[in-house]
Amino acid sequence: MHRSSGQGHLSEAWLSPSLGRNEQLERIGSVFDWTAVERLVSEVYSARSGRPSWPPLTMVKALLLQQWYGLSDPGLEEALGDRLSFRRFVGLGLDEGAPDHSVISRFRKALRDRGLDGALFQEIGRQLEARGLVVRSGTLMDATLVEAAVARPSREAGLGRRGTTDPDADWTMKNGRSHYGYKAHMGVDQGSGLIRRAELTSAKVSDSETADRLICGDERAVYGDRAYEHKGRRRRLKAAGIKDRILHRSHKHQDGLPNWQAVRNRLIGPVRAAVERVFGTLKRSYGYRRVRYRGLEANRLQLRLLCIAFNLRKAAMLLA
Repeated sequence: MHRSSGQGHLSEAWLSPSLGRNEQLERIGSVFDWTAVERLVSEVYSARSGRPSWPPLTMVKALLLQQWYGLSDPGLEEALGDRLSFRRFVGLGLDEGAPDHSVISRFRKALRDRGLDGALFQEIGRQLEARGLVVRSGTLMDATLVEAAVARPSREAGLGRRGTTDPDADWTMKNGRSHYGYKAHMGVDQGSGLIRRAELTSAKVSDSETADRLICGDERAVYGDRAYEHKGRRRRLKAAGIKDRILHRSHKHQDGLPNWQAVRNRLIGPVRAAVERVFGTLKRSYGYRRVRYRGLEANRLQLRLLCIAFNLRKAAMLLA
């Protein structure tokens, strides 16, 4: 059993029509089909008896607010209690309470346990495609390192050894520096900048291991840096009629790249580099320099929610 939503009951005589308005949130709330999202999560906490739970759509929207504004669970609880724009967006009336931090945490875990985070990401992707926002001119593949939520294991324990507080986090080296945590792999639509594929692994997993899962199959080209070069992948792209725009790298016993490969790399480089803007936004605006949780599954959920939030905000801007 769910509580009834307070959507549409915020207005009171003493409230100014402009009070608590957030144009961006209202645009996101109006241009997407939230009933389809609600159907996906309708069974979460829908107990036949006992204390009514918060409407699942209210909780999904609350988790999106958490991503956009970089809030902890207690911070989200507080914001839902006193920010009118947040209450409007999630559908809470003035005379209602708000989900507390423990409810928020349990709902997020319920999404993960039921595999609904992936279904939500796919549903939003379907809506983006239906609105004609996905260009499909190319997929830009890349990965970025994200620090673990826990302290690094001490160097006395040996660099390269996993910690005990988060056994899924791991070490890697990049540009001569050690990193401990995870790696987010993404396939980004070239024309729109929307995220179409996302994977999270420990930091030590190579970029090439996840590359094939970032390719959608309906794009006209695939762009990637030297880390994605693989003869089998090039053959598969050619067989699928997808243009191979992966950079070449020099190999053993090769004295530099042939001139045509060097020229090709220079032409591909600026196009491929556009994916860095997505990572930059996630790290600067969404605080995704460090994961929020311990363990691969919990942090995969966070990444999918981040990607959904990013895509919704990006799409609302494109539609505007």
